[in-house]
Parts: sequence; C-alpha cells; structure tokens
Amino acid sequence: MDKDIKLIALDMDGTLVNHDGDVSKENENAVKRAKDQGIHVVLSTGRSLPFCRDIAEQLGHSAYLVTVNGGQIFDKDLNLVDSTHLTNDLVKRLWELKMKHDVYFWSSTTEGVFNTKKPFEKEIDDYNWLKFGFDIQDDNVRKVITDEVMANEALEVTNSSPTNLEINPAGVNKAAALMKVCKWLDLSMDNVMAVGDSMNDIAMIREAGFGVAMGNAQDRVKEAANWITKDYTEHGVAHAIDRVLKK
Repeated sequence: MDKDIKLIALDMDGTLVNHDGDVSKENENAVKRAKDQGIHVVLSTGRSLPFCRDIAEQLGHSAYLVTVNGGQIFDKDLNLVDSTHLTNDLVKRLWELKMKHDVYFWSSTTEGVFNTKKPFEKEIDDYNWLKFGFDIQDDNVRKVITDEVMANEALEVTNSSPTNLEINPAGVNKAAALMKVCKWLDLSMDNVMAVGDSMNDIAMIREAGFGVAMGNAQDRVKEAANWITKDYTEHGVAHAIDRVLKK
C-alpha cells in the first residue's frame, strides 16, 4: 500500500453491518486495530443519527460521524456541526410523485424519520427535511421517477439498493462531507480509504485516495473502486482495513 491512510470512512448497510444490523467481532476488532495505529475511523452512512448512534458508540467515538449521506455531520461528542436541508418546495414535488405513483417513501427530518408505515402528521412546511427516498419495485415506475429527479439540478440522487432512490440537496454526498472532515482534521482526501457497496458510496470511493468496493457492491461501484474486498457477510471491512494497516 503506497497511500498514507489516516482516515477510514465506512458505509454501514451492506458494508459494516451484517443481516441483523450488527457489527461482527472481526470488523469491530479491525476498527480497533486501525484506531490503535492512530487512524480516524469515520462512519459515513445514509442513516440518521438515531439509527447509527448505538454502533458509533459501540465502536468508540471517532473525530466525526457523517449521516444522511452527508446531510449532517456530528463531532466526537455527537454535537451537530454541519447540516444541509432540502427546500420545502422540492419535498412537495417529491411527495406529489409518491402520491401519483403510489410508491413506498421514507424520509429524514430534523424532527424525526417518516415513511409510508409511519407518516408525518403535520404539513410539509412544518419540518426541516434532510433526505427523501423511494423504494420502487416496478422497473417502469422507477424509471419515470428517476428520470424526473435526475433532471432536477437542485437534487443529488443516489441509491442504497437497486430498487430505491435516495435524494439529498445538490452537492450533498458522502464525498463532500468527507472533504469537510479532512479540512477540519488537516488531512487530504489522498489520506482516506473509503469503503462501500451502493451508489450513495460511489462519490466517496472515487474521491478517496484508496476507494474500496465490497464484494457484494453494485457493479458501477466496483468499477469506480481501486480495489474490491470480500462480501459484507465475510467481514469485508476487516479485510480492507488489514490491507492498509502498517504491519
């Protein structure tokens, strides 16, 4: 490894955690080995803070925590240091698409998370929206919605599975968030290893000095990576971390 890796950015779902949403001992121990060598280990996830706090605390606090695909960044004490919101007008249009096509939705707001099973109860204008998502099983419907949102320059569109869409404000992604983190830590993106499996990881994998795709990653993510590790079911994160640790 010719890169001087000083920060490891880890996606969670399909990457760090297993089917049950837990971190394997192999992965947990590898994170500890990295920290013992003075390397920052930063979770970089599409989840909001309430849904990743336990794992962040289990692994031991790192300098920063990137959530909601970069929509919010927290410091080592889980104080919010950066937040970027979707405008209400954009959310209203996304809601119109959800209603028109009768598809499953989910969202992250500063007031909590909402989805088809747990709908929001007030008006759209009463919330601060961080991310809006769809899960669309019908390929044709997914294409119609994807074409519209991709054409909107105010939106950043990715996914965390082949059937879903994750929508943030334009310019909000895991790479942009990690660039902020690197600036605060006086590091370069060349000092970063980023590990992930889905399209919401592709920006950080491309921008990192060493971009790693999981063995179970989507094909486009693998194509963007410098290296492919094992599947998440085979502790691919631990395998990747050991690849860059100084022996």
